[in-house]
Amino acid sequence: MLWEEYRRKAVSAEEAVKAVRSGDWVEMGFVANIPRLLDEALAARKEELKEVNLRGGMLLAPLKTIESDPTGMHFRWNSWHMGRMERRYYEVGLAYYIPMKFSEVPRYLRENLRTDVVMIQAAPMDEHGYFNLGVTISHYAAAVEMARTVIVEVNEEMPVVHGGYDHAIHLSQVDYIVEGGRLEIPQIPPAVPTDVDRRIAEFLLPEIRDGACIQLGIGGIPQALGRMIAESDLKDLGVHTEMLTDAFVEMVESGRVTNRRKQIDRGRMAFTFAAGTEKIYHFIHENPMVAAYPVDYTNEPRIASANDNLIAINGSLEMDLFGQVTSETAGVRMISGSGGQLDFVEAAYLSKNGKSFLCLPSTYIDANGHLHSRIKPVLTPGSVVTDPRASVHYIVTEYGKVNMKGLSTWQRAEALIGIAHPDFREELIKEAERLRIWRRNEKR
Repeated sequence: MLWEEYRRKAVSAEEAVKAVRSGDWVEMGFVANIPRLLDEALAARKEELKEVNLRGGMLLAPLKTIESDPTGMHFRWNSWHMGRMERRYYEVGLAYYIPMKFSEVPRYLRENLRTDVVMIQAAPMDEHGYFNLGVTISHYAAAVEMARTVIVEVNEEMPVVHGGYDHAIHLSQVDYIVEGGRLEIPQIPPAVPTDVDRRIAEFLLPEIRDGACIQLGIGGIPQALGRMIAESDLKDLGVHTEMLTDAFVEMVESGRVTNRRKQIDRGRMAFTFAAGTEKIYHFIHENPMVAAYPVDYTNEPRIASANDNLIAINGSLEMDLFGQVTSETAGVRMISGSGGQLDFVEAAYLSKNGKSFLCLPSTYIDANGHLHSRIKPVLTPGSVVTDPRASVHYIVTEYGKVNMKGLSTWQRAEALIGIAHPDFREELIKEAERLRIWRRNEKR
């Protein structure tokens, strides 16, 4: 019976995308999960459609739909989180950001948003009628639940991951099946850590104790720290994270991560999406150590904080002397998104003996070769606050780390100037005096 229903629902990509109508909201494409054949077939319908809103995030490959429509009259991209590809679309008016707290996205879909069509890649159907979602669990169960039409693009290369829950879609929930054969899953080359990244990671490593539960973001600092952890003598680390990357594989293979001392998901690494090289995709395939969950489980602070000693490590773009942090914009220019950063800042502080660390190099060089401080008197006008000052725990640069909890405004200014680049400290002191958050008798 299952296979009879499967055959009835199996159609070409061209046939499946006929379900999309002008004005529809289509959930498709999140991180490494991009339905390639459906995207291409939908792009071919451009002249028939207007104002189709595509929704997804952090694309690792270009979309034919968006590339086919430079006017934006037919297809518009609405992003949960902007990566390099989406920044390019954003700059020419083809992409828009959806402000969000990642742990809340399934609720947005169930209570606030319209979802007409879901297009998603999945592994081939198993004997019980389930299509495993593989590299991206995130919010798809909620989208499927609310959609008018659900289209699965079967990818024989998709890893099959153990759950959790909501990590698979049953045949009964699917309207159309498109068999894609073997489709390459987009990869992210591992970041090459800089000397600054390594110095920041050196400040972080002593904060991790045996049995700690780790959450890491993406970039040079997590990559450097992952290598340091793998080469350390730490024991029985656990993992409860949003994103699973190559860095975690090294920690497992070195014996540092066992998950044996976790309070929830004991013996397992909880995550909501994976992205990296083939290394991580091979690692998660049929691995009983992996537990794939929807994002309202992995990122919900009350759940994540049930693990003791939760250590959350994420990157930032800029902060001010009051302790406000932006990790998503440079002025009014959208760079990435809030993602789950605030979720884990809150979760780590709620965790018994937990700590969250927001990391940033002290400086950056602009397009004209000029050096600027990332620690500023006030945020660049137009910058969006990702982490409010009362929520921020530790800030780390290559010049040190400071605990912001409970500090008054003058203490914050003093602490942050102390980990700013030395070339900018006098200027920051003068600005702190102007802002009346500096005591001249302290460090002057």
